Amino acid sequence: MRVVIGEDQFLLRDGLVRLLEAHDFEVAAAVDNGPDLLEAMLRERPDIAIVDIRLPPSFTDEGLRAAIEARRQIQGFPVLVLSQYVERLYADELLADGEGSVGYLLKDRVFHGDQFVDAVRQVAHGGTVMDPDVVTRLLTHNTRDDRLERLTAREREVLKLMAEGRSNSSIAGVLVVSEKAVSKHINNILAKLNLPQSEDANRRVLAVLAYLKH
Repeated sequence: MRVVIGEDQFLLRDGLVRLLEAHDFEVAAAVDNGPDLLEAMLRERPDIAIVDIRLPPSFTDEGLRAAIEARRQIQGFPVLVLSQYVERLYADELLADGEGSVGYLLKDRVFHGDQFVDAVRQVAHGGTVMDPDVVTRLLTHNTRDDRLERLTAREREVLKLMAEGRSNSSIAGVLVVSEKAVSKHINNILAKLNLPQSEDANRRVLAVLAYLKH
């Protein structure tokens, strides 16, 4: 799996390269500013880009802008954003196109190597992975979708854990229920969100996006 990294802090950038290469990823480019990041993403067409929101030259949102532009030119281009802070507006912008294949993690998450690598793989394969703090902040402000009112309290718990990128077995462990019960809750969630049964695994992503965006 090929990766492009956009991170201006040398130690973190070098650490990401070493971590990913140790897990058999190919780092196609590792750059430290917004313009070079966009150029690398469009040139290399990697399986995923790992992007710091704030990059030179202005240290505002160059990384995010580069990621959004890459997704505009390459539909569904997978992007995992890293940030020191939960910035709701940036998360909303990243989710706005409704394509999935996005992640937003706080940089502290990088210190959990296996968990971080798992998040990279999930996003690269079309998933949506959000840091729990990001999910909480989004849900505090986004309450516009009437469909979500149909969900029970337990179904909301399950969907919140899905938004964090957890598997059915992980959700079962957190809630201390069986995987069969989790599967039933997920089927109910998809039905209540008007995402009927099909062979399209993207329904799970669509459910998470509906939850986070509204």
